[in-house]
Amino acid sequence: MATSTAVIAILVALMLGAMSPGPSFVLVARNSVGLSRADGLATAVGMGVGGVIFGGIALAGLYTLLTSVEWLYITLKIAGGVYLLYLAYKIWRGANSPLVVDDGAILHRKGVQRSFWLGLTTQLSNPKTAIVYGSIFASLLPQHPPLWCYIALPPLMFAIEAGWYTLVAICFSSRRPREIYLRSKKWVDRLASTAIAALGLRLILTAHKTGL
Repeated sequence: MATSTAVIAILVALMLGAMSPGPSFVLVARNSVGLSRADGLATAVGMGVGGVIFGGIALAGLYTLLTSVEWLYITLKIAGGVYLLYLAYKIWRGANSPLVVDDGAILHRKGVQRSFWLGLTTQLSNPKTAIVYGSIFASLLPQHPPLWCYIALPPLMFAIEAGWYTLVAICFSSRRPREIYLRSKKWVDRLASTAIAALGLRLILTAHKTGL
């Protein structure tokens, strides 16, 4: 397989992975409809940066460490699951609180920064994603890829992850979804919290399974 063809195949596989349901999708959708479009876009950028970090790990071949050192992989899965449970708890606890919109520019900027870091930490909370990235790169990328791959792949990976979640943010921050959210905030937040908690529990309960 030609290197250019392999890169295209990698990008398609990463796109399909990004589009699959998970805590990242739930968080971007919730922040977009419940906070603002800017918060949703900031969360999407955080997801993109997380994707670049996972891609860098895969390019460096460090994913083999996770698959070969079982206790490390198990520890990371449990830690990721605990973080998702904590995130779910925070969303559930705030479900009954009224929606607060920041009026000041400084407060808004801080809110957007918070959304970025929340997106990044949520993306990085699932070590299984690192294994998926590593498997895709190991199976599709040549053993000794040319230098241009190391230069081109990180921004392309960012475009894939951030691009998809930007579309999600734009769709869910439109007027109609926001109106629905404002009417049903408590139940939407609790549904999002339950979905994230379920994913966190799944990480913890399957921590002993090192396979994909």
